Amino acid sequence: MQTLPSPPASTPIDTAFDTTIHRRKTRPVPVGDVTIGGGAPVIVQSMINEDTLDIEGSIAGIRRLHEIGCEIVRVTVPSMAHAKALATIREKLKTTYQPVPLVADVHHNGMKIALEVAKHVDNVRINPGLYVFEKPQTGRTEYSPNEFQEIGDKIRETLEPLVVSLRDQGKSMRIGVNHGSLAERMLFTYGDTPEGMVESALEFIHICESLNFQNLVISLKASRVPVMLAAYRPHGQADE
Repeated sequence: MQTLPSPPASTPIDTAFDTTIHRRKTRPVPVGDVTIGGGAPVIVQSMINEDTLDIEGSIAGIRRLHEIGCEIVRVTVPSMAHAKALATIREKLKTTYQPVPLVADVHHNGMKIALEVAKHVDNVRINPGLYVFEKPQTGRTEYSPNEFQEIGDKIRETLEPLVVSLRDQGKSMRIGVNHGSLAERMLFTYGDTPEGMVESALEFIHICESLNFQNLVISLKASRVPVMLAAYRPHGQADE
């Protein structure tokens, strides 16, 4: 049996891997007394699972997260009652603990809810696919340019009051696109693709920027990692 020689003790270990994290240059965005982006340290955010109508339970959940190092806490706001409950939650946090930067997660057709909760939190998260929800029509296979624009005009009409409210209060918005809940008109126009996610976010970004509002945090989420990575990469950049 042939015995292969052992490698010399001085054989170098490959250290060519670059583990440096290169952050993109971004605009600083305030969420309460915390700053996201703009060279600020990476911020930890999480979400409570308590029902926001449970005032004491929500306060306890927010405190638990904040005490272990979570700097921003997100809560779900599916109704007007939930939005109004946040006024009490915020005040009790200030009097019994300390102010905690809060993000409200607003759901279907949430204009009125978002306007109310914007008074009581530091950031409002909206999902472009659900903010102006159009019930799918059986048998539809496409949207004409006019139909596409009509819905875009409706989105602007419903989004503008929220943008103005957040802008005038010096607060911020999270535009959170979910690959699994793209609007039907985006799916028919761009397909089930990263491009559809990007265009969905850009539609809302352009409206915000036209109203001189730039305190925006963008989130693109997909359960399929390659889809999410492609959505974040500059257009046309190949996989590495």
